Parts: sequence; C-alpha cells; structure tokens
Amino acid sequence: MILKNDKKTIRAWTFYDWANSVYPLVISSAIFPIFYEKVTKDQLGGVINFCGGEFINTAFYGYVVALSYLIVAFSSPLLSGMADYADSKKKFLQFFCYLGSVCCIALYFFSTEHIILSMCALLFASVGYWGSLVFYNAYLPEIADADQHDKISARGFSMGYIGSSLLLIVILLLTQSSMFGFKMPIRYAFALTGIWWIAFAQITFRRLSSSTTKNEAKEEGKTKNLFGSGYSELKHVWDDLKHRLQLRRFLASYFMYNMGVQTVMIMAVPFAAKEVKGLETSNLIVSILLIQFVGVAGAFLMSRLSGLIGNIKALGITIFIWIGICVYTYLYVYTPMQFYITAASVGLVMGGIQALSRSTYSKMLPETKDHASYFSFYDVSEKIGLAIGTTTFGLIEDLTGGIRNSVLSLIVIFIIGFLLLLRVPKQQVAGIK
Repeated sequence: MILKNDKKTIRAWTFYDWANSVYPLVISSAIFPIFYEKVTKDQLGGVINFCGGEFINTAFYGYVVALSYLIVAFSSPLLSGMADYADSKKKFLQFFCYLGSVCCIALYFFSTEHIILSMCALLFASVGYWGSLVFYNAYLPEIADADQHDKISARGFSMGYIGSSLLLIVILLLTQSSMFGFKMPIRYAFALTGIWWIAFAQITFRRLSSSTTKNEAKEEGKTKNLFGSGYSELKHVWDDLKHRLQLRRFLASYFMYNMGVQTVMIMAVPFAAKEVKGLETSNLIVSILLIQFVGVAGAFLMSRLSGLIGNIKALGITIFIWIGICVYTYLYVYTPMQFYITAASVGLVMGGIQALSRSTYSKMLPETKDHASYFSFYDVSEKIGLAIGTTTFGLIEDLTGGIRNSVLSLIVIFIIGFLLLLRVPKQQVAGIK
C-alpha cells in the first residue's frame, strides 16, 4: 500500500530518475553516439550494410532507435493493461529496468564484425529504458495529489540530470585523464551505466509497492487469463478517452512537439559531429554537460511558470522557444560557440517541457486505479512520434546527403505541436489553463 504525499515515497520515486537517466545521457547522447560514429567510420567507412542495402551510419543508428520505440509503443498498452489488472506495475518496471541495464552492459562488447548483433544490444537497451518509463510515470498520480505533480515531476527530472551528470564526470575522469595512474577504455562507460542503473533503482524498488489497492478481480475469484484481462483494461481506457476531449487533444499536441524534443536529444551529437567545424569530442561532451546542468534550473523554472500562468500556457511558451532554437540552429550553427549557445538554450527548455508534460497529463487523468493503462497511451504518443521523428531525420539525410536539412523537419513538427496545443480546452483543472 502506497502512502500518498509521503516524503520518503516521493523521494524513492524520484530516485528512479537518478538511476535511469544515465541511459539517455551516456548511451543516447554523450558517449555511445560518439563512439559509434568513430568506430563505424574508421572500420566501416561510415556505411552499414544490412539486408542487401547500404545505409549512412548515423541514419542506420536512427532507424534502430526508431524500431525500439515502435516495439515499446505496440507492446506497452497491452502490458500496462495486464499490470493494472494484476496490480503488478512494480514487476513490469523491474523487468524493463533489468532488460535495459543488462543490455547497456552488453554494449561493452560492441564490435563492427558483428554489427547487427551489437546494434541489437542498443535496440533492447532502448526498449528497456522507454518501457520502464510507462510504469514509472504511472506511479505519479498515486504518490501525490494533483497540486504537487508539477513540483514532483520537476524534482524527478532534476535528480536525473544531476545523477547522470555525476556519472558522466566520473567516466570522463577515468577515460580522458591519467590522474588515477591509468586511462580506462571508453567501453567501460557502457558497463558502468548499466551497473549504476541497476544499483540505484533498488532504492525505488524497496519503497514502491505494486499497487495502492487490492485487486478486486482476484478477490471476486475471476479466472480470466492475464492476456485477456490486459486487453479488457486497455479497451476500457480507450473507450473512456473517447469522451475526454482535453486528454485527447493534449495527446495529439504532445505527439507532435515531443517528437521534436526527443529527436533533438538523440540526433544532436551526430549533427554536431558532422556540421560544427572545429568541435572536438571533449568540447561536445562539455556542451552536453551544459545542457544537463541548465536543465535542472529549466525544470524548476517551468514548474514555477506553470504555477503562475497555468500548464498549457507555460507549455506553449516553451514550444515557441523550441521553434526559435531550431531556426537558429539551421541558419547559424557552424562554430563551437554557436553550438554552445544552442546547447544552453536547449538545456533551459528540455527538462522543463518533459517535466511539465508528464505532470500536465497526470493532472488530466480521471479518478482511477488504471494509471498504467492511461500512461500507456501517453507513452504510445511519445514512442510513435519518436519513431517517426528519428526516421524522418535519417531519411532526409539519406535523400539529401546533408544532416542539416533534417533540422527543417523539426521546425515543422514543433509548429504543428504548438498549433495543436492551442486547441486543448482551457478549463481550469488543478492549474491547467
């Protein structure tokens, strides 16, 4: 049984952000993409051969990540329905956590001689990370009242930025300097990421229970199979969403603008490596750390702004800033200093839009115990959008031969997301206006 508004429970919940955020920083953003780009360029000439076709290495990377999003998008609704029926959110959270972290460790063995097998480790590390978030996010409405969601969501993302940055600094000290008398091969960074993820997740697992209520279906002695029951839970939530205009329109907007946000986070390093002249690897990592630390302030800033003007208006301002960042990047980012300006700007709005999106959706939910099922639709919107965004980014690069041209697609995506947000009903619900 989870105690609502309990400080220890809330702190334990936020620690999963501390634990798992090392994946998007080390594996998705800072270390692995640079490692992958260098190794595949040096050993394969920047071209991946797969199923009789040739793909630019960064485009192929985007396709693999997009596939992971589709796997999560199509599996999480049914799995979340099963979790709600069986009161087993914690077990599903643990499964995806261990899947992702073990696959991060497996990236230590990355080899261009077995490139497809190596990319499978990346694929399932991504599935583990994104799959676990479905069940992790579903706890937010259960651990606190709606008026606390903005603050707690921001705290979670801030914990993630701080924790992941700390590990990245440790990795840089071990791999880039000889202050300890040796230099650790960069491959160990992937293993450290998986170990960090598993270790700190235990703080969350010890405190969070599987449910807040007893399973009524079990008490009544129903004998439905879990698969069928999961489908029934999913259908129930889908039917309910049809009558909730605010939720539906918010999901449509979130689908678009988050597509842009996540694509930027994944493709920023490949863009900088190819388009920014004179940007050394160390400078690139410093810029990523800049994004992380500015993101801490950005998350709390957006939380305060939402308290003053409401969630929808705060999100609208944030999306408008994202549009400006993409326009500036396409037109002006060619030097390291220009890239640093972009990095600082991204950091300011990245954490804010993610934290605020999560809390806004949780506030819109009806009174229910099926939180995992409702958050699975949030997750589907996110993952399908991510798959389309990264695939589009890679296709434009493949077709035009230039990754800069792909930034134009992001501008369009954010504009559509902003216009759709304007259509979300502004009735005031726990600060939403």
